[in-house]
Amino acid sequence: MASVTSLTASVHQRLADALSAALPETGSADPLLRRSDRADFQANGILALAKKAKANPRELATEVVARVESGDVIKDIEVSGPGFLNITITDRAIVSNLAERYADGERLGVPLAKNPGTTVIDYAQPNVAKEMHVGHLRSAVIGDAVVQILEFTGESVVRRHHIGDWGTQFGMLIQYLIEHPHELDHKGGEVSGEEAMSNLNRLYKAARTVFDSDEEFKTRARRRVVDLQAGESETLAMWQKFVDESKIYFYSVFDKLDMEIRDPDVVGESGYNDMLDETCRLLEESGVAVRSDGALCVFFDDVKGPDGNPVPLIVRKSDGGYGYAATDLSAIRDRVFNLKADSLIYVVDARQSLHFKMVFETARRAGWLNDDVKAHQLAFGTVLGKDGKPFKTREGETVRLVDLLDEAIDRATAVVREKAEKVGLSEREIEENGRFVGIGAVKYADLSTSAVRDYKFDLDQMVSLNGDTSVYLQYAYARIRSIFGKAGDRTPLAHPELELAPAERALGLHLDRFGETLEEVAAEYAPHKLAAYLYQLASLYTAFYDQCPVIKPAPEQEVAENRLFLCDLTARTLHQGMALLGIRTPERL
Repeated sequence: MASVTSLTASVHQRLADALSAALPETGSADPLLRRSDRADFQANGILALAKKAKANPRELATEVVARVESGDVIKDIEVSGPGFLNITITDRAIVSNLAERYADGERLGVPLAKNPGTTVIDYAQPNVAKEMHVGHLRSAVIGDAVVQILEFTGESVVRRHHIGDWGTQFGMLIQYLIEHPHELDHKGGEVSGEEAMSNLNRLYKAARTVFDSDEEFKTRARRRVVDLQAGESETLAMWQKFVDESKIYFYSVFDKLDMEIRDPDVVGESGYNDMLDETCRLLEESGVAVRSDGALCVFFDDVKGPDGNPVPLIVRKSDGGYGYAATDLSAIRDRVFNLKADSLIYVVDARQSLHFKMVFETARRAGWLNDDVKAHQLAFGTVLGKDGKPFKTREGETVRLVDLLDEAIDRATAVVREKAEKVGLSEREIEENGRFVGIGAVKYADLSTSAVRDYKFDLDQMVSLNGDTSVYLQYAYARIRSIFGKAGDRTPLAHPELELAPAERALGLHLDRFGETLEEVAAEYAPHKLAAYLYQLASLYTAFYDQCPVIKPAPEQEVAENRLFLCDLTARTLHQGMALLGIRTPERL
């Protein structure tokens, strides 16, 4: 793998060297280079530097221009306004740079991070014995994309699925299963995810009915919670049955989402059970936590209730039970000291922001988090219906995730089927592409929105061929691939000596931004910026294809080869970028 220096970095370095030569007393100076509509780039840093040096900004800008080493990269540089620099790149530099990217295989010249570390990402956290609903969608989709992006940059990523597999409700469920031991038996063969969830739903309703109507059963169920927390063998065996049955269901939903969930990465609340007592002891001995009304609490100056009184983080309740805080703090200890993480990312609903703010601050006071080990909540907003209200069924119930995904696949398959005859797709291809398009549509609608914002779930828009949708990008990719079936003996080949048309230049400059875009996306945990890049890439390609003939009318051999080269690099960039978002790009649509 050979990383490729972007045109932005090349121009930046030339300008920085010229600035340092013009103002040696400033040392290394930042030209504040950015993309521009007036030229290929604009540098705005001279104004601030001139003010600091008490120099005339236009005169300083003129001196910098005289010192810039242009070579084969910079075609033109001019002073504009009070001291801006407008820079135009040579066509040769654009094509040569892209040719290096093209030669680098799947990485497309994207460099690995200079100082990669270990990041633990906590995402996709369903609850045992409960159905996954639309509220589980965003954590799974955003988390999976961030995993793919960070791994691509060279980061060592540890996935953690902190499933809800502990708590008082299991006393009721386990006691019922002990008294009705065959409720989760499978009658031959493997059970499907839907069957597993059906079994769990049926058992939960039956257990709840008995729990609410039979005081003696309720007493036995509460005793069973104590047995579970104490690790009694029969109770744990029954509890494991619930976990195993739920995993069959979870994995079937994640498989439909086209996500890989590995069993060793599923470490639920129960995984930290043995650490809870020590976590509390360490917090109390260090003075981070104090006893208040029998509970072990951590207080904060800036967290108060409506009455003005402090609202603490309760680590251990007055009855000796442990809350979510104890589990989350134990998880931090495990991830920092056992997994050796230097970054912790929690892809969790924004409504839990106060809880995680308090947990992270507690961990910092305890010394488990510090300047070298940081925790970040990648908070996300709510999925809304078309009416702008939280997404519900017509009956006001929470929407089941599997129903939502099935409907997306059905809608997408109908869209694919409309085009199938023209492309010559088989029934198997129609169904497979319908699945890729439907799931891609759901993921892209989520990922193209800044995580912290709410977004409207509108399947009609999601599966549209027009606008900022996954389907638009997938069709752009498939259209490019179809060109090569019509290219005859012409093959992609870069020709740096050619003069580029405006649409070719615009496409080429955007292709060069792939690496720097990924660097920004990884640093900010911002998949929506990658989605925006890919949509703009597809839009620029559409303009290029409309304005620059590739096959018909047939251009000259070198021009055709260079345009096929741009087509192929665009397709590869779309394919790789979409893969990092967890979205497939079918070859034919």
